[in-house]
Amino acid sequence: MRRAGVLVLVALAIATLPALAPTYQVTLMLPFMAYGVVLLGMNLLFGYTGLVSFGHALFVGVGAYTAAVLTTHLHVRHLEVILPTAALAAAIVAAPVGALCVRYVKIYFGMLTLAFGMVFYTFLLKFYRLTGGDEGMRMLRPYLLGSGWEGLSKTAYLVGPYYYFSLAVLVLATLLMWRIVGSPFGLCLKTIRDNPVKAESLGVSVPRYRWYAFMISAVYAGVGGALLATPTGNVDPTLAYWTHSGNLVFMILLGGFGHFWGPVLGAFAFIYLQDLVMSLVPYWRLVFGALLALIVIAAPGGLMGLLARRRPAEGARA
Repeated sequence: MRRAGVLVLVALAIATLPALAPTYQVTLMLPFMAYGVVLLGMNLLFGYTGLVSFGHALFVGVGAYTAAVLTTHLHVRHLEVILPTAALAAAIVAAPVGALCVRYVKIYFGMLTLAFGMVFYTFLLKFYRLTGGDEGMRMLRPYLLGSGWEGLSKTAYLVGPYYYFSLAVLVLATLLMWRIVGSPFGLCLKTIRDNPVKAESLGVSVPRYRWYAFMISAVYAGVGGALLATPTGNVDPTLAYWTHSGNLVFMILLGGFGHFWGPVLGAFAFIYLQDLVMSLVPYWRLVFGALLALIVIAAPGGLMGLLARRRPAEGARA
């Protein structure tokens, strides 16, 4: 009951943020919500199945470029059409990639996903006529609920209708993922993570279930990538670069991959901490990296692990 109350308060705070916070702070919530969707799916693969992907930015890039192609070249501007199409494109790419990668585990799985991610990055960079090369591709303002919101400036559009649309997508993605991890399918994934040999002996097809988890995580990444493209107005190959995949893994570690809400909290902390450090010091990458390393060393279970340790301690004192 207490957890439900906290979640309701958090949801209300996020919903009222555009009316209370400065515009700049509100715009930072847009990448948070996009990454929240991506990391919910990625954590199904990492936290619940035990497979660490070092090339998951591949599917973020697929989703972002799908959205850009639809709006710029195919003149499809309705976000209600763009998001399912981005999800479908990510699933089509993930099907053969996942079928090969899930046959391997541990570092071999991670390196294979990294290799496929770099192949896609190279494709985006070198096939200039198709992808725009290092200049990227323009992402036009999508329509929301049938309206183009032409009367609003770009900033008003982003902190208004697009903010609440992104929030709705994040809430729906969260509810769906909650149902997935609590289902018999989710329990099978946990069994595979903890003891794949025992899962196989119980009749669970380990490669098939890993492939299912890979596909779902890719679909979430595709939707998140499409959401990520709109605020910037441009997509470029760095979305699929290996450092972007590293940031995704770090967000999960920061929040705590052993908890359902860990990746979402990690995305929030990563984005706002990065913005804070960038505004304070010129050599922000050095300071930011050191801070993140200290947090992970001090809290191996992530920020959610710290919160979980504090609750029993407070209960014991009471």
